Amino acid sequence: MRMTEKLKRRQVLRGMIGGAAVTVALPYLDCFLNSNGTALADGTKLPVVFTNWFQGLGFSPGFWEPKTAGFNYENNMLLKPLDAFKKKITVFSGMRAYTDGNVVVPHESGAQVCQAGGVTKKGQALPTIDTIIADAVGTRTRFRTLEVRCDGRTETFSRRSASSSNPAENAPLALYNRIFGAEFQDPNTSDFTPDPAVIARKSVLSAVAERRKTLMNQLGTADKTRLDEYFTSLRQLEQQLDLQLEKPEAVPSCRVPAAAPEDGPRSADMVNVRRNHLLFSQILAHAVACNQTNVLGVSLSGGTGGSALRKAGTSQTFHTLTHEEQVDPKLGYQPTVAWFQNEVVEIIREYLTAFQSFKEGPNSLLDRSLIMYSTDNGDAKTHSQLNLPLILMGGAGGRIKEGQHIVANGQTVSRVGLTIQQIMGIPVSSWGTESNATSQPFTEVMA
Repeated sequence: MRMTEKLKRRQVLRGMIGGAAVTVALPYLDCFLNSNGTALADGTKLPVVFTNWFQGLGFSPGFWEPKTAGFNYENNMLLKPLDAFKKKITVFSGMRAYTDGNVVVPHESGAQVCQAGGVTKKGQALPTIDTIIADAVGTRTRFRTLEVRCDGRTETFSRRSASSSNPAENAPLALYNRIFGAEFQDPNTSDFTPDPAVIARKSVLSAVAERRKTLMNQLGTADKTRLDEYFTSLRQLEQQLDLQLEKPEAVPSCRVPAAAPEDGPRSADMVNVRRNHLLFSQILAHAVACNQTNVLGVSLSGGTGGSALRKAGTSQTFHTLTHEEQVDPKLGYQPTVAWFQNEVVEIIREYLTAFQSFKEGPNSLLDRSLIMYSTDNGDAKTHSQLNLPLILMGGAGGRIKEGQHIVANGQTVSRVGLTIQQIMGIPVSSWGTESNATSQPFTEVMA
């Protein structure tokens, strides 16, 4: 392709394999559009598994924070269902998200700071903590990440850049088939035959390497950046295809689910949400135990517009109730809002239980997991970015001192994100933007 040749949307990279032509299609680049853009057997330690677990609308202030700091705290009312796991949980209270003068998007800004270390500017996006961790620990598994959402929607906060987001699977049956379908290789079976289709797909990527270099020399800066992201993802895919050409190492804790789950309704009705989350939890735990991924994303609900969760047979949503339900003068809180919040904590307990059930020697899958619960508001009724609930769960393979309540009044929640990255072994000394920038991890929780 000559330098003067005009690039077209249908441009592809061509190569040859054994005398046969192959092609790799390209993503939409700026140059294709108009000006408006309209057109372990060796003793290696088991990896730590990270889950980014998100729920919109948070908890009611005063009813989730433990009364005392340190190791011997007692769970407050809302977190009582987690008592059985208290020694595996670290609660952070008093933290906030700084918006630095940007317009606060009530159901996004706080979540962005929790997950990306800063508020996203218009037309931009910061990489989220799950994609940062996946770049470090997700390259030697079949799936870099697995994302699910329980209320029937597919949007998540997970992003690599402004042009690259990670949608969620919203159906347990589809997730099951994706993981344990035809391409799944049981690590404990004695038979192994590489899939010819996998070999062909890998060869296609290799065949266009020289054409890729030529194309890169013809592009402007923005398109080079975009295409570099695209080819980075292809290189990661190629690495993961490599894994499918090797016999997996045996994993004693791996047990393939006996049968695919029956597909149910995908809606924000709490009965369906709880059912789907329970199925997702079991499938994801199986996937991790079978060494299919080390990075997970679970979104119960939330994002733009708040939470559409609702009780069965009613039309009022969790979001609407946070604003409109009156505080009971005797109880001191909104009763129906508290019901939803209690349901959320019960659902978190189910997730912990699913991971606890997979035994790995004297430990469990939960012992080598690090699960971050985050949300978007410290008080949904007022859309406050103060006192954002943030909880770490699991043993992180012995890298965390569990069972603490950390009081961090007025400090940015990005400190927790920095702490998580260092626990996961990522060589980073600072994280966050503007007022959320920090070089201070919570060393008191790091083993």
